[in-house]
Amino acid sequence: MSFSILKQIGDAQKKKAVVDVRSGDTVKVTQKIKEGNKFRLQTFEGVVIRVDRKESHTARIVVRKVTSGVGVEKSYLIHSPLVEKIEVTKRSKVRRNNLSYLRERSGKSARLSAKDFDRASVNDVTVPEVEVVEAPAEEPKEEATEAPKEEAPAEKEA
Repeated sequence: MSFSILKQIGDAQKKKAVVDVRSGDTVKVTQKIKEGNKFRLQTFEGVVIRVDRKESHTARIVVRKVTSGVGVEKSYLIHSPLVEKIEVTKRSKVRRNNLSYLRERSGKSARLSAKDFDRASVNDVTVPEVEVVEAPAEEPKEEATEAPKEEAPAEKEA
């Protein structure tokens, strides 16, 4: 298989619009959980410590939170059909993509400094519809079935 065919298959699996998630963001991830023959929604809120392959259909984020003194990390495929929604609640100033150093820290040393951002525009995932403006249909030019008539040069009367 050629690479272009694989790329077409991967692009077909992508979601149309996804939230721009970065390392250092505090996010709420809503995921579908199947129990028996029913589905329920479960949210997980934490800090994004890693973003992998952002432009690919296999894009992944690792979200970390501390619960009852125990660190919990979950990895989510952004384009998975089980991930219902990703909402950015806070954006922090960080200077690297992989924040694995947060694993060894606790308390105040694990804090990230917040920065201002437009929450509404970041979490807006509507697909901008492209308006297709149709050009007015040109009338087909009628081809002459008869040979064009040539006018004879006017004869001079002497």
